[in-house]
Amino acid sequence: MSLLEVRDLAVSYDGRRAVEGVSFTVEPGEVVAVVGESGSGKSTTAHAIIGLLPGNAAVESGRVLLGDADLATWSQRRLRTVRGARVGLVPQDPSTSLDPVKTVGAQIGEVLRLHGRRDRREVRARVLDLLARVGLPDPETRARQYPHELSGGMRQRVLIAIAIALGPSLIIADEPTSALDATVQRRILDLLDDLRAESGTAVLLVTHDLGVAAGRSDHLVVMKDGGIVEQGRTSEVLAAPRAEYTRRLLADAPALSARPFRDPPAADEPAVVVRDLVREFRVGRRPFRAVDGVSFEVARGTTHALVGESGSGKTTTARTVVRFARPTSGTVTVTGAPDGRGFRRHVQLVHQNPYGSLDPRQTVGEIVEEPLRNFGAGDRATRRARVADLVERVALPEDVLTRRPRELSGGQRQRVAIARALAAGPELLVLDEAVSALDVTVQAQILDLLDGLQRELGLTYLFISHDLAVVRQISHTVSVMNEGRIVETGTTRQVFTDPRHPYTRELLAAIPEPVR
Repeated sequence: MSLLEVRDLAVSYDGRRAVEGVSFTVEPGEVVAVVGESGSGKSTTAHAIIGLLPGNAAVESGRVLLGDADLATWSQRRLRTVRGARVGLVPQDPSTSLDPVKTVGAQIGEVLRLHGRRDRREVRARVLDLLARVGLPDPETRARQYPHELSGGMRQRVLIAIAIALGPSLIIADEPTSALDATVQRRILDLLDDLRAESGTAVLLVTHDLGVAAGRSDHLVVMKDGGIVEQGRTSEVLAAPRAEYTRRLLADAPALSARPFRDPPAADEPAVVVRDLVREFRVGRRPFRAVDGVSFEVARGTTHALVGESGSGKTTTARTVVRFARPTSGTVTVTGAPDGRGFRRHVQLVHQNPYGSLDPRQTVGEIVEEPLRNFGAGDRATRRARVADLVERVALPEDVLTRRPRELSGGQRQRVAIARALAAGPELLVLDEAVSALDVTVQAQILDLLDGLQRELGLTYLFISHDLAVVRQISHTVSVMNEGRIVETGTTRQVFTDPRHPYTRELLAAIPEPVR
């Protein structure tokens, strides 16, 4: 008998079908990965299994068999006896999944107390054991800390500790590493593998990253538009995918694609020169040096990537280049950029999150036109013609001009952000994690768009990313940052094929790849 069997599951939101006809099984000790883009129904399927759908959603039909029990027919009160005890959940975002006003130890202990553990000493001992088991150093100190005092990777480990506290036979991990740096992602996935090997726990891994699924799963379920388009042994699906959609996911996954390196063309002069850059922040009475003696050059018409984990100093460096922050010492020279207000016409920034960087009250047409109005470029008719051209250039349909950001997908919003950045005719674009929040297929489309715009307009890019698989695909040259310093720099080919620094080798080793 399978540990979990989902049969013909159908789920609707406000009467609209979001999942239909979904069937798969999870065997004891097996890792099953459910992959697909946003809106494919993968998270809805996972949440339906344990009755955690939002109030406007309902299971319309189908069965969710955990052993002999059909969870689809159970009340919320009865489902609470299963959650944690037999099925553990590791949610996607630790920043919103943990209570900010309770200590880490109290939150793990709460799970134990809800399921009948009353002895305070026993609960405390179990909490410390769990924190140690998920690899957190100094469990006694961590137990007394609040979530904001821990890094993203540490918070995710706390969520795993909560999920395994009662020894469940199945863990549902819903995008457990999507917000994490590559090295932290690898450690979290290694931890789940270790726990599975130790206790025989099965894992249902929900992810949009086919690279992660390829290296970590036994069985693959590919979802699109609320249904399953393909499933089977992971190795077999990867070797001979039957569905066109699966083949597209494979081609778009940066970690699995084998695109050639982009060798830098010969350039007469650099577009950006950074020399001995230092940027300090005041933390209490002592200065904190976020950027420490950074130097690099970006050749005109090429893409230079700054890579590193969170806290490495790459975003602070980028903000200094675009003059959103002043250097404590050192120099940043952008060739040809005037001082004052004209600098913004020459240098533009594309933010990571198009949800937050676009004004929700404006139409797309107004958003893209705004830089033109600010710089007094042309009359109204000229500006509107320019806006229409920009929207077409980033491959958006004309009808988006009258729509607002909330009516667009994430990939469409990022295209709007790029069109806005191009409006003033800049020569340098600084892209700060501009594709990290996107599904792999949308990510590939944006990277292709940036490549085409660079070839067509001669743009120079400073590309900030923690994802080396993406950097390999888009950049000509790379600087690797760690703790505020550049530890290695060179052409992308050199850095990827012959890394010299141990930190670079660690980053490269963290790129997901098929291992099963």
